[in-house]
Parts: sequence; structure tokens; C-alpha cells
Amino acid sequence: MQWRGRRESSNIEDRRRIGGGAARAGGIGGAGMIVVVLLALLLGVDPSQLLGPGGLDGGGGSGHPVELTAADEAEGKFVSVVLADTEEIWTRVFKSQIGRTYHPATLVLFKDATPSPCGGASEATGPFYCPGDKKVYLDTGFFTTLRDRLGAGGDFAAAYVVAHEIGHHVQDELGILGQANEIRQQVSEAESNAISVRIELQADCLSGIWAHEAAQSLGVVEKGDFEEALNAAHQIGDDTLQRNAGQRPMPHTFTHGTSEQRAKWFMIGLRSGMLADCDTFQAEDL
Repeated sequence: MQWRGRRESSNIEDRRRIGGGAARAGGIGGAGMIVVVLLALLLGVDPSQLLGPGGLDGGGGSGHPVELTAADEAEGKFVSVVLADTEEIWTRVFKSQIGRTYHPATLVLFKDATPSPCGGASEATGPFYCPGDKKVYLDTGFFTTLRDRLGAGGDFAAAYVVAHEIGHHVQDELGILGQANEIRQQVSEAESNAISVRIELQADCLSGIWAHEAAQSLGVVEKGDFEEALNAAHQIGDDTLQRNAGQRPMPHTFTHGTSEQRAKWFMIGLRSGMLADCDTFQAEDL
């Protein structure tokens, strides 16, 4: 992906110079916490859903200053460029396809941990979008986890992570996310999980629209980039993550979709570039 030297977004809230300390998961430890961490790395909307009513104790941390490395600085610029691309793309798509104005999200960069209205953000939660303040929370250390532990390296894989979370903001802008989460609160756990899967697969489809436009209108996609994103989608499927955690895949617990489903819906958005094709809620076959 061609990103160096390109326009950066002004909608970045950088908290990385303020140390957050380690977030604590109330009541969960040992092997159980390891499983939660692996499943949380699925790129969720609200990390507290994985940890029950207690959520994560994100706290404010120690507040000690943190020195940013050259790698930190580069990762911050990379995220800012990708965010700028999502802003340009979704502004255009909203205007041309639905005649509406797109209002960009803010992206919070942090190290270790930071508070959010959706619970504590930490390395364990992975990146997530919080509708409570319309912000995406991201510790760029997740990119290392994505590459080294989950086997999904490459800058376009990392950009897909950002685009997926912005996809949740797009859902929020369209009123989809609020309606879906309201229904989730009124149904059984299994039904709530099934709705969550449709939310996440739609965000994958929306990230596919971003990739489509990045190639067609921005011209920043390089050979092998789409393959990196597809590999990332495969590696973070519920079934794959549960197997890697030493579990037998349990479909009734899935909240994001299988590897096959995640890759499928990314490709739907990538091929069509149309919002109308990303309606996972009406799809009979996910």
C-alpha cells in the first residue's frame, strides 16, 4: 500500500505519551483470561461484552510519560493516512450513493490502556469502535500481534483493521449499529451473538468498499494488498481463533463470523463497491 508522504487525518487523538498501565479484567485469570484475550482480538465493537458485566477496568493508569520510538511514530503516521483515506472515500460514497453527508470518526491512539465509554481499552481488547463517543480505539501494538501471533502481516492487513473499525462508524452513521445493539439487549445470548455476527460481517463488507475505492479512486493499492486483507479476515474468524486457543469451534458462541464468512463479505464489498450489497441483515446465507 502506498501511504508514505501522503495526507494525514486531523481526527487523531494521540494518548500514547501518557502511560496507561495494564488494564485488569475483573474476576478472570489464568487460562480463562488467555482465551478471552484471543477472542477479544477479533476486532470487536464493545470489548466489555466478552468479559461480562464487570467489563475491563481500563482506569486512567499511572499517567507516567512514555517515550515514542521511531516505529511508534511511523505507525501513527500510517494510521493517520489510512484514516484520511477512509474519510475521503466515505464522504464520496455517502454523497454519491445515498445523498448524505458523512461525519468522520475520531481515532484514539494509545499505549497499554486508556478509558472509553465502552469500557477500558487495552492490548487485550484489540481495536474497537465505541458508539458512546464515536471513536475508534487502537493500540498500534496490535499490528505486531496481528503479524506475529495471528499470522496476518502486511500494511494492507493493518489498514483493513482500521477500515473495519471505521465500518462500524459507518453503521453508526446510518443508524444500523444503534438499532442492532438495541435489539441485542432484548433477546437471548445466542440470538444476540447471531446479530453480532451480522454486524461484524457487514463491517467487513464495508471495509471491502474502502478497499475497492482505495484501488479505483485513490490508486494506492499495490500487488498483493488484497491478499493481505483476505488473509487477515481468515485469521481472525471465530472458528480459527477458537481452534488456535485450543478449543473446539462452538458456532453458538460466534460473535464475528467464521473465517470463510469474513473473507466472503470483504470480497462482496471489494467487488461491488456498493452499500446496498452489504446488507447482511437481509441475507439468508451468510
